[in-house]
Amino acid sequence: MKTIAIITARGGSKRIPRKNIKNFLGKPIIAYSIKAALDSKIFDEVMVSTDDIEIAEIAKRNGANVPFLRSEKTSNDYATTSDVLFEVIDEYEKRGQKFDVAACIYPTAPFITGDKLKSAFDKLIEGNADTVIPVVEFSYPIQRAFVIDDEKLKFENTKYISARSQDLEKHYHDAGQFYIFNIDAYKKSGNLLSGNIAPIIVNELEVQDIDNMTDWKIAELKYKLMIESQN
Repeated sequence: MKTIAIITARGGSKRIPRKNIKNFLGKPIIAYSIKAALDSKIFDEVMVSTDDIEIAEIAKRNGANVPFLRSEKTSNDYATTSDVLFEVIDEYEKRGQKFDVAACIYPTAPFITGDKLKSAFDKLIEGNADTVIPVVEFSYPIQRAFVIDDEKLKFENTKYISARSQDLEKHYHDAGQFYIFNIDAYKKSGNLLSGNIAPIIVNELEVQDIDNMTDWKIAELKYKLMIESQN
């Protein structure tokens, strides 16, 4: 079985300029994703898909391969993650390298560790899953959500008005860090979020979307807390 880690790192970040290589607690944030992939020791190839020469050089200095740059088609604002993944998989196959399992790893996810990737990989294989995704529990029961209707606050689902929070089923959302998947199943469906999807549950302390500088600062604080909790 051959495996590849694909770290997707386009150069054109709008909300946080040069986001994928911005310094995060002393080193480019993409370096954390590369290190996690290498530390997991489950990948035959760890590569970065980018259209940006500077990102490519930083990726290579941190141990990743960049055998080719993205095409214009997968570098614009409308390209999807699937567009990028299929381009990478197809290009490797043209070069005579076929992989069975891939991981799509985001470059701004410093909470990923080699152990998490290894756990997800094991779950994919042992559970015969098509995709494994890290998820985090919603911090408040979504059954008790409000909506605003005609400037008035209303329960979206009135049958839960009197329900106790601890009695409600837990719900989860994508942690936005990585996906590990069976390539043949992905080629058939064209969608990482279909078929037999298995979760690994991660702590809220280890999850943070980074869309603006406030998010960035929160992520740095969470990362420090995560490291302290491990010591």
